[in-house]
Amino acid sequence: MEAIKKVPVVSKKVLIPFILVTSLFALWGFANAVTDPMVQAFKKVLELSNSQAAWVQMAFYGGYFCMALPAAMFMRKYSYKTGILIGLALYAIGALLFYPAAQSESFVFFCIGLYILTFGLAFLETAANPYALAMGAQETATQRLNLAQAFNPVGLILGLFVAQQFVLKNLQSDDVKDFSALDEVSKVLIKTADLLVIRNPYVILGLVLIGVFILFVVSKMPQSKEEGEMPRIGDTFVILSKNKKYVLGVLAQILYVGAQIMCWTYIYQYAEAIMMDSVTAGYYQMGAFVIFTIGRAIGTYLLRFMSSGKLLMYFAILAIIFTGGTIWIQGMVGLYSLVGISFCMSLMFPTIYGIALGDLTEEQSKVGSAGLIMAIVGGALMPKLQGILIDIGGNGVADTKILGVYEVNFSFILPLICFVYIAWYGLRVYKRHET
Repeated sequence: MEAIKKVPVVSKKVLIPFILVTSLFALWGFANAVTDPMVQAFKKVLELSNSQAAWVQMAFYGGYFCMALPAAMFMRKYSYKTGILIGLALYAIGALLFYPAAQSESFVFFCIGLYILTFGLAFLETAANPYALAMGAQETATQRLNLAQAFNPVGLILGLFVAQQFVLKNLQSDDVKDFSALDEVSKVLIKTADLLVIRNPYVILGLVLIGVFILFVVSKMPQSKEEGEMPRIGDTFVILSKNKKYVLGVLAQILYVGAQIMCWTYIYQYAEAIMMDSVTAGYYQMGAFVIFTIGRAIGTYLLRFMSSGKLLMYFAILAIIFTGGTIWIQGMVGLYSLVGISFCMSLMFPTIYGIALGDLTEEQSKVGSAGLIMAIVGGALMPKLQGILIDIGGNGVADTKILGVYEVNFSFILPLICFVYIAWYGLRVYKRHET
């Protein structure tokens, strides 16, 4: 057991700025949680297949991929605070675009709004994660990032509550047994009403973000020690490409984010296969988020006594067991297994992040963080692949069986593969860098 020295995780000197930065983790958690149920909502309202509805996630997580590197390049020249302000502005603009999108009733317009919204999230995550790591001693950096990330599930729970109570419960299309069988006039009326319901939380969120933007403008934030230094970007890329712990960490992050979004997005389709409605399924997703929050608190505490790589490996092995249950045990027990995966995932994102950036300089961390945020593209690609798997037998979720289980069960083979790699990465880090 490797105990960390008694160094404060967050010093009093930077406590207020740390709290402000930590609030950002909850803000992007809210966006993630509100968006996941929208896949099911758009599928019903706009009569889309599972793979077509997955374009919501493609737009959402694709924005991260496209903007993370430009965000990092920007912050090489300017401060973390400036990057955060730009992120908040883009986040607000994307959210407010849901107003004209609802008026036009265009699925493409909604996806564009999400795409711009995640430009802002890319700026926020590219800035906030390394900023949290830098706000104190290096030996407590991963623990500090886990502490900040512990507030991410607070946003997740709030976002899911809003999605469930103010969106899913109020969708008229969800009250109709066979929406596709309605006449065109009825469909148009329900579609218009439902798209307004989907619009409202995003517009309110946009207004809240304007308030947070103003709060950051008037607050004094600490400057990074190495801010203003501008080594050649090409040299930084070469150094990063030769750092195997970083490169393999980026791949681990791609697979982790893909697994997380698959397990959270398709909990609704999994529930649909056992004849459960979306609102009830939302309670199980809420349970997953609560377990995720508890898991992150436990993981942050355990990092005081155990190395990051070893703990990551243990959590990934547990995730493999739960995912196996999700695939091969049908019915409610399988659903409980799917919910249980969230406990195992709780530690993964900040721990992989901290491990990958652990031995980098401030300049390398700024560029390196972009790679780890671009890795969120896993959340765009892998749910799309899972949607295609679920659509093998048709637009339903239990149309055919693969290896004795329904296609929605079998589709969780994808997150299983992801967790196997993450367990291997944790083992490799422990053996080569922590012993």
